[in-house]
Amino acid sequence: MTGRFSRRSLLGGLGSALAGAAWADAPTRSLRPVGRAGTVAPEVAGPDYATTINDAGLSGNVGVAIGTVNEPGQPLLGTGGAQLLPPASVAKMLTAVYAIGSLGSEHRFVTRVLARGEIVDGVLEGDLILAGGGDPHLATDDLARIAERLRDEGLREVRGRFLVWEGALPVVRSIDPSQLAHVGYSPAVSGLNLNFNRVHFEWRPNAAGYSVTMDARSDTRRPDVTMATMQIADRDIPVYTYSDGGGVDNWTVAKGALGEGGARWLPVRYPALYAADVFRTVCAAAGIKMPAGRISADQPAGRPLVLYPSPPLSEIVAEMLKYSTNLTAEAIGMAASVANQGVVRDLPDSARAMARWLVRRYGVAARLVDHSGLGDASRLTANGLVRFLSSAEVAQMLRPVLKPIYVLDGQGRSIQTHRAALVAKTGTLDFVAGLAGYIETPTAGLRAFAIFAADLARREVAKAEGEEVSRGARSWNGRARRLQQKFIAQWADQ
Repeated sequence: MTGRFSRRSLLGGLGSALAGAAWADAPTRSLRPVGRAGTVAPEVAGPDYATTINDAGLSGNVGVAIGTVNEPGQPLLGTGGAQLLPPASVAKMLTAVYAIGSLGSEHRFVTRVLARGEIVDGVLEGDLILAGGGDPHLATDDLARIAERLRDEGLREVRGRFLVWEGALPVVRSIDPSQLAHVGYSPAVSGLNLNFNRVHFEWRPNAAGYSVTMDARSDTRRPDVTMATMQIADRDIPVYTYSDGGGVDNWTVAKGALGEGGARWLPVRYPALYAADVFRTVCAAAGIKMPAGRISADQPAGRPLVLYPSPPLSEIVAEMLKYSTNLTAEAIGMAASVANQGVVRDLPDSARAMARWLVRRYGVAARLVDHSGLGDASRLTANGLVRFLSSAEVAQMLRPVLKPIYVLDGQGRSIQTHRAALVAKTGTLDFVAGLAGYIETPTAGLRAFAIFAADLARREVAKAEGEEVSRGARSWNGRARRLQQKFIAQWADQ
């Protein structure tokens, strides 16, 4: 498999999947909001809403709400908007505001390389430490640039220990452990993340059967990875199995599923050791010899050799909303919680901190288990989300970075010249669908909207079946998207 694998490629989850596998980051004005801080206004049902929902033939529950931006105390228009439903990746809008409000739009996560001791004749007798700062965007090419800077500092060999530190954030082995082990959208998260904590698995047929590689490819490099292994098993199902090797991710893949070759990204469960593995390789390419990396549990101390900043948070948030990257949401959400309360025990603890912030600042209650919306135990109402989105400060922050959504014509084609301007965030899990954002028309002005749908009974059945693409999920989610478009079309014509 050839081609460029940039950070944008990683964000988009590039790679050929096994036959039948799905790629997704989560398997992300007519009228009036209520006021801030606990005010409650009645929900007003629109005359066409119930009919629109019934005509969709969608099982489960639907909640719809729309309200005018920055008009506190006015009633919402909608139906079912008080139902608590999973927000899926729509939750990333909450996380975006939470992170920027807590850290600042210009915040940069800094990855550091520290030395204990002096470099003499190119040799460091003491320890070298790669210390993560929570950067969710760190990629192989970034580590290669850091290695080049170390070479420019005169480093040629490390004779002490090579340590890696990931303690800037809690270590999460999987964002949602209920997901299938091999899906790349539920990787580990920690204070040291690389390539969105995914390793590239590629297989090609050869005379002996298949050759496989596990690497950390980027735009210009394809360093092999030793902390993630793959064995081909002579079976048809299951397609993948995973076992924890105590610092090594051990995978098997069914020979009967490999076909003519392909590739996909698999999740990494030991992100610090993954980064250490790759960093050692790119350092060797830069002419720097060092031992294998070991995790340090202690707060790192030493002389800074390299300080490597991330892009500003505003750019990270914009890409998170565009590509719906779960790791980014969890990393920036936990970083915001650490900034707010100092100590964060784990991901649910951080999610609860964000829920408390949501009530305190916007008067909106939610039950949250993560920052990405991948966990289906999170609950939010359409009414509550519209109240949040209707805040002038939230609208000012989110509108510029949400993706454009277009009204469709009768043939399902985008009407890009329609008078209504829409930007929104989607959220999709099997049997869960969300869409929320802003719509502006010349007559109705700027409005915030939210559409949630979920069939939780069917979702539980699908999860028990253990298939990557659940039976009936595609058709159900397709009907949910068509229902969203019907509401969009109604509001766009007002």
